[in-house]
Amino acid sequence: MKNASILGSIAGDVIGSIYEFNPTKDYHFNMFDERMEYTDDSIMTIAVADWLLNCSKLDRISLAKTMREWGNKYRFPMGGYGGSFTAWLYREEMGPYNSWGNGSAMRVSPVSFVCRTLDETLRIAQLSAEITHNHPEGIKGAQATAAAIFLARTGSSKEYIRNYISHTFGYELDKTCCDIREHYRFEESCQETVPQSIIAFLDSKNYEDAIRLTVSLGGDADTMGAITGGIAAAFYKEIPDEIYTFVWEKLPNDMQAIVTAFENKIRM
Repeated sequence: MKNASILGSIAGDVIGSIYEFNPTKDYHFNMFDERMEYTDDSIMTIAVADWLLNCSKLDRISLAKTMREWGNKYRFPMGGYGGSFTAWLYREEMGPYNSWGNGSAMRVSPVSFVCRTLDETLRIAQLSAEITHNHPEGIKGAQATAAAIFLARTGSSKEYIRNYISHTFGYELDKTCCDIREHYRFEESCQETVPQSIIAFLDSKNYEDAIRLTVSLGGDADTMGAITGGIAAAFYKEIPDEIYTFVWEKLPNDMQAIVTAFENKIRM
């Protein structure tokens, strides 16, 4: 088993990648399909990590610049970018576009691993969201995900995480994956993916179980994998060697370098 921080989110993205537009309800799906690749979720997670590592001033301007650099370097990831986000990537003068989509939640995990307090986590998560996703639901989705990861990382119980997220953000977390799976379908909104992704973590027994649960809900599998994977890696502190190696070998050298630098930073 290997320790992991942001690779937990990246692995969830990679494993969910081929099920984004071809959803599965099968818990026993193949986790090591060679067609699996990193998507925009991983690229933007790397961009946020790069920003946290290398920008002396954590502001909107430096984050937008870093995200655009990575997005323009990797223009055609598996599954592509959303239409509005693509426009934002290529037009420097474009500001936030009031999105409530789950893109704000899928890229936030690095924030939770470097911030020292929950208040700081919520503040930086909001900043990371609102440069594009400045709709209240877009901000809430990022903050709820970041809070769950921070609480998981710092030793909170699953019940405490459930209660905190429910009371603070109003998400209903009393259902189980079995309750959700039968009627769930592909969704791109924070409000219809973040709670389900958190429930997949809450229902899980370990990292692999968490990813199997979230992907097999049959939704936006790569993004839900990234959200659930970030929380699960923070809580369980490790991911199976086979998953780690499979995903690591999918990443280009520059992405590997950011992951390595980030891991080194948080262990200092």
